[in-house]
Amino acid sequence: MACLPDYAELHCLSNFSFLRGASHAEELVERAAALGYSALAITDECSLAGAVRAHMAAKEHPQLKLILGTEIRLQEGLKLVLLATDRRSYGAISSLITIGRRRSKKGSYSLSRTDVEALSGKEVLVLWIPEDFGHAEWLAKAFPGNAWIAAELHCGPNDRARLNSLKELSRRSGLPLVAAGDVHMHLRSRRRLQDLLTAIRLRRPVNECGHHLYPNAERHLRLRMRLAQLYPPELLAETLTLAERCDFSLESLRYEYPEELVPAGETPASWLRRLTAEGLRERFPSGVPAKVAELVGHELALIAELRYEPFFLTVHDVVRYARQNGILCQGRGSAANSVVCYALGITEVDPARMNMLFERFVSKERNEPPDIDVDFEHQRREEVIQYVYRKYTRSRAALAATVICYRAKSALRDVGKALGFPPEEIDRAAKSFAFWDHPIEPTSQWFELAQTLRGFPRHLSQHVGGFVISRGPLAELVPMENAAMPERTVIQWDKDDLEALGLLKVDVLALGMLSAIRRALHFVGMKMQDVPVEDPAVYAMIQKADTVGVFQIESRAQMSMLPRLRPENFYDLVIEVAIVRPGPIQGGMVHPYLRRRRGAEPVAYPSLEVKKVLERTLGVPIFQEQVMQLAVVAADFTPGEADRLRRSMAAWRRSGSLQQFEDKLKSGMTRNGYSLEFADAIYRQILGFGEYGFPESHSASFALLVYVSSWLKCHRPAAFCAALLNSQPMGFYSPSQLVQDAQRHGVEVKPPDVNLSDWDCTLENGALRLGLRMVKGLSEEAGKRLAAGRPYASVYALDLNRKDLRCLAAAGALRSLAGHRRLAHWSAAGAERRAPLDAPATERLPGLEPPREGEDIIADYASLGLTLGRHPLALLRSRLSRLQLLTAEELRLRPHGGTARVAGLVTCRQRPDTASGVIFVTLEDETGCINVVVWNRLAERQRGELLGARLLGVQGVIERDGEVVHLVARRLFDHSALLGPLAAASRDFH
Repeated sequence: MACLPDYAELHCLSNFSFLRGASHAEELVERAAALGYSALAITDECSLAGAVRAHMAAKEHPQLKLILGTEIRLQEGLKLVLLATDRRSYGAISSLITIGRRRSKKGSYSLSRTDVEALSGKEVLVLWIPEDFGHAEWLAKAFPGNAWIAAELHCGPNDRARLNSLKELSRRSGLPLVAAGDVHMHLRSRRRLQDLLTAIRLRRPVNECGHHLYPNAERHLRLRMRLAQLYPPELLAETLTLAERCDFSLESLRYEYPEELVPAGETPASWLRRLTAEGLRERFPSGVPAKVAELVGHELALIAELRYEPFFLTVHDVVRYARQNGILCQGRGSAANSVVCYALGITEVDPARMNMLFERFVSKERNEPPDIDVDFEHQRREEVIQYVYRKYTRSRAALAATVICYRAKSALRDVGKALGFPPEEIDRAAKSFAFWDHPIEPTSQWFELAQTLRGFPRHLSQHVGGFVISRGPLAELVPMENAAMPERTVIQWDKDDLEALGLLKVDVLALGMLSAIRRALHFVGMKMQDVPVEDPAVYAMIQKADTVGVFQIESRAQMSMLPRLRPENFYDLVIEVAIVRPGPIQGGMVHPYLRRRRGAEPVAYPSLEVKKVLERTLGVPIFQEQVMQLAVVAADFTPGEADRLRRSMAAWRRSGSLQQFEDKLKSGMTRNGYSLEFADAIYRQILGFGEYGFPESHSASFALLVYVSSWLKCHRPAAFCAALLNSQPMGFYSPSQLVQDAQRHGVEVKPPDVNLSDWDCTLENGALRLGLRMVKGLSEEAGKRLAAGRPYASVYALDLNRKDLRCLAAAGALRSLAGHRRLAHWSAAGAERRAPLDAPATERLPGLEPPREGEDIIADYASLGLTLGRHPLALLRSRLSRLQLLTAEELRLRPHGGTARVAGLVTCRQRPDTASGVIFVTLEDETGCINVVVWNRLAERQRGELLGARLLGVQGVIERDGEVVHLVARRLFDHSALLGPLAAASRDFH
């Protein structure tokens, strides 16, 4: 048997060549290694977006060399493949990609021969895929010794003639010839999907794509025996010559932090120490506690050893800018572990009150940048983003990417269109899938291809706020391109790619509650630090689950937990935020904790060391840090090993990588005298955490906002509601629910009025006046101009266009000028026909009857999204009572285990990851809210009623747990017809 030739594939596209490549980078790497290739080049079109995925996969196959490069098509028609040989050539290719992408709109690029000539002398290897033979002289001159002609043979009828032509071209030009595959897929069987991607890209059915489709399936990673039959040996050997010259790996990338934040005469270390010392003096004016001083010394020493000072200084600078400009912000996540972050004002959680593991935040064994998330007011975060761009310029700062991938519905739609199915059939199939329907059952070619397409990258979008900032040109590290939003630039790697390479990311995130808190505090003339701590009235409100609108603890699951856990202090809130999470729930930690808290179960510890770790959570591990600390104190893990355990917890379902830690954990515990039962229990809890474990530091930062928002709701309900309305869209509840809740708490709410309302909602002698922002369809420019020009004597004085006048009339905002809605519409129609100066001093209004109550309510919902009149179901109550449907108040008085029938407006549908397919529905009537539980079997049987009803009727069984009442559905009814045209919207699955 003849010896198989060695081979390096030098031209290969992954599915990051969007809608061209038909295989994941990982699949290509694994297949190339299995075929015994010497090397594989990932050369996506004007992109390095898949480079990190390929790099991480290649680390599992050390026998396969990974080469990075790109394919580009120039304005002059040349098709080239560029390969990186070293760090300098990689930076040159990355910069070229950036040039091409930045000068074009999102998703496209533009490059010329002049652009490519800039690579000359930078050891970039160039493969020319000739489509005409007119550029050989230019190529040979521009890249002497570094250019080749690529012979790509795909079993076409003219392969032999083409190869002879290329040989003649090589002889005349002096450019050597090399074999290449133009690979688009790892297996031949992906050919159908590749055709499909072509059709999707061209936006036409496959049967209309003609010559745009490849004639066969040869663009896959082929057997080396097959390659030996197609190519002369010297062309295969030449692939190895090129591969040998390529000696670049992403491992060689070194991140360099910005330098300009350090004043002259200071080093990053000395400047960070000085800022930290100044911050501690402000935080502790009576003297720094010994525990804090010890912690800060440990942190600063570790930060200095790892040279992370510029990272902390960068985040501090962004936070300083926000505070100087009155933008509320709050650090969270791992940052709350750090005394340094507390001193720098990045986080507000006093580490002296907490007991957390700094190695969760920074670890010399991990040797990677720390992770700091800073939330800013969501409506002012753009100011912070533009500050970063101004300070570091667009050449040194960019947002991380988010890879938008195909999901079930989008895959079904695009595949259906490509296969030529009728639009109505596609729409019907897609709508039959909810987001939780996965995987798609391959019952037909359509569904089979859609299932394969699921998870494929579709395009790059921008991360919610992860900034990458560099000392030098960022384009030499990773390509950049324009975002869809103006004045924004994104890199081609996402947050997971950055984490895999250990590159700095500063998270500038948006949080709506910060906007609401800042506005509410402004209404009452307070600052966040003025909010009294540990107020018993606040905790009494929380224990009753009276938390509509409050940060984090407003969800159904949290409201169910509050009366059972009954938080009494700040640390209870820290636990509350963390315990209603998939990790503790799936790890079986919730019920043991509640039993121990109520005294129904004894609290015991197998050792003093374990007691120190778990005492604050009654012997039950609730936080990620506790799992890590247990591994350290009970199984002799180092802090770095404990963090690798945490990371492995996140990936164990995908990779099975937890096995190595299971053995070490159990053997370490038993060696230290712990029982095998205890070790097994801890390991089961670790499995339960999976990727959902919640850091205590993160929870502590959130708990602070929970308390402040709860205090505002408890003591300043009008200001709190106004602030929430002015900060929309945000949160869990609609404006209608927020207003109803405020009214139940004694807040008088007044309607919008052009003579009394500002653009924003305001406080008016203790009452809440709805702002003109609540009027649907009214432009912000018109609303603010109206507010600035008050008062008005007539509708004619408003000087508005037809659309804005109609919006105001529909919302009842012209009542003070024109009377009820029908008269307002009459006046608005007259005002839009005449200029104000032509209007008569007085005009007799027609004798129009005012709208009936039901008509006003329908108009309120249509124009404001809420009503200040009676609840719609109050008008329907007599009919609902005849159907034996109870109110929410009546349901609360019924005993556990009884049956009941109710109906309410659907305000929310939820399907948490921890709920095993259960859907929770919140209904609303004139007396309050009804919590409905719909088990998976009923949800599938009555999907139409569950997902389609606006007024949902439920027959079910009552379940009580103290003050918490649920109705477990046995049957669903759609009573939406009773509502007529009422536009009652719900917030679903958010």
